[in-house]
Amino acid sequence: MNDTIKFSTCSFALVASLFALLTPPAFSATAAKTAQIESTVYVAGDIADCRKVALEQTGAAKTAKVILAGLQAKPDAWVLTLGDNTYPIGAPKEFNDCYDKTWGAFKTRTLPSPGNHDYGVPLAHGYFNYFGALAGDAQRGYYSRKIGSWQLLALNSNLSGAEMEQQLSWLKDELQQKRALCTLAFWHHPVFSTGGHGDNTVMRKAWEILVQEKADLVLAAHDHNYERFIPLNAAGYADAEQGIRSFVVGTGGAHLGPMFFPRETTEVRQNEVHGVLKLDLSAQGYQWEFLAVDGQVFKDKGQGVCH
Repeated sequence: MNDTIKFSTCSFALVASLFALLTPPAFSATAAKTAQIESTVYVAGDIADCRKVALEQTGAAKTAKVILAGLQAKPDAWVLTLGDNTYPIGAPKEFNDCYDKTWGAFKTRTLPSPGNHDYGVPLAHGYFNYFGALAGDAQRGYYSRKIGSWQLLALNSNLSGAEMEQQLSWLKDELQQKRALCTLAFWHHPVFSTGGHGDNTVMRKAWEILVQEKADLVLAAHDHNYERFIPLNAAGYADAEQGIRSFVVGTGGAHLGPMFFPRETTEVRQNEVHGVLKLDLSAQGYQWEFLAVDGQVFKDKGQGVCH
């Protein structure tokens, strides 16, 4: 009797082992953490303001130092800007005398997007003249880049009317071509935020398109704080399966601002520490980590999978 029981148990274990070998494992958050990193990006908006302190003491100089350390370890990493690259009006002098002397150190590795302060001069010519081809074609302010298994979509949240409709049509076309397994979109005005400016409806249609086409990450700034939301659906409700995870990263160097009451969909937020968001992108997922500037302490890290 005992031998029979032992044989049955071993047989069951053998069958279970064979089944496990023949069944491909689901890609989990743990797998995202251990997957091979294809590329790394450093992200922040609301960056260069040299009006009140010496250049080397600005928040932009401090966040640039964080990014430069990362680029020394991994020179092929990229930098995304989330708008309001300079203050107060995005004038050419601001780009030349403040941004260029801080974040300009890695200009050739930068994928920018414009903010409302960049449009403080007509047609944001300071921004477009400084970044040139890096900012996309025909001064539209939106473009697409393929990095590893990821499609990166830089959008312009300062457009309206026919120009915005043209951007949305372009966005649909880009997404439907399915150029990559994973999709990240970034712009300036957040659709969802508990910061001082709150939610912004200007990019709500873009958000809905991105949800429909199963995009994975959306990054914005405008509010001068850091906030991470749980994955949200087209209507802004929690949806762990189909929703998009979004971040507000307005901690690039400009003064930090107020926040209103948090929401149930807010996972983490802070408005006391400057820093940048580091994203390690793999074939089917991503890892995030907030990197605070020297002398300041705040941590937020985790991982997720693509749809």
